[in-house]
Amino acid sequence: MSRKPGGFLQEASHQITAGGSAGLVEICLMHPLDVVKTRWFGFYKGILPPIMAETPKRAVKFFTFEQYKKLLGHASLSPGLTFAVAGLGSGLTEAVVVNPFEVVKVSLQANRNAFTEQPSTFVQARRIITTDGLGFRGLNKGLTATLGRHGVFNMVYFGFYFNVKNIIPVNEEPTLEFLRKFGIGLVSGTIASMVNIPFDVAKSRIQGPQPEPGEIKYRTCFKTMATVYKEEGFLALYKGLVPKIMRLGPGGAVMLLVYEYAYAWLQENW
Repeated sequence: MSRKPGGFLQEASHQITAGGSAGLVEICLMHPLDVVKTRWFGFYKGILPPIMAETPKRAVKFFTFEQYKKLLGHASLSPGLTFAVAGLGSGLTEAVVVNPFEVVKVSLQANRNAFTEQPSTFVQARRIITTDGLGFRGLNKGLTATLGRHGVFNMVYFGFYFNVKNIIPVNEEPTLEFLRKFGIGLVSGTIASMVNIPFDVAKSRIQGPQPEPGEIKYRTCFKTMATVYKEEGFLALYKGLVPKIMRLGPGGAVMLLVYEYAYAWLQENW
């Protein structure tokens, strides 16, 4: 495939556009899974907020992955390790960007019944800053758990996908090649979900409502994991794994494929 010349800004715009497109398509295809348990009609009700949140988040994910991968190309790392480390860097960067939004979202969800009128995201963010500040008790509460959640996920997700894709031979038939990539992406999203879910559980405990009002039980990531394990058992660290795999297994495959095809098209035509 020929490639039109272009500088950093053009390449970056392609990566951001393709990444955002991947997030948009993934939300549109997978959102019904979030509502099918409670209603059979109106599958796309409430889809706008996830689109507004996930589209830029996915753009950050793929753009930073490409940039870290390029940067690591100057280091003496094997290609396989480069993908994993670039994924880790991508996840850590993504976590720093999205954590404040996660804190606000969880706060709104946890206190939904306490509001006579649901405040906007901006109003709730300002309320959190005024009350608790910008630090680890305020807008960046649970940052270490979010770093672990996104860092570990992206490390496995990108590392597994690109390493395995380079091992399994390319299929000349387009449909079979699509299925090859989809299958690898599906396994990538599934394994990444299985590996990172303890961080997800810790994040939910830290950012969510505490068991005793006025008393903070869950403070730090690994201490929260240890507390959950001690009090509730090993399986409690994997609570919610099945619905997560149902969402992020096929969803992860969709994102990778949309990104790859969209990025290739943009490089060729734009």
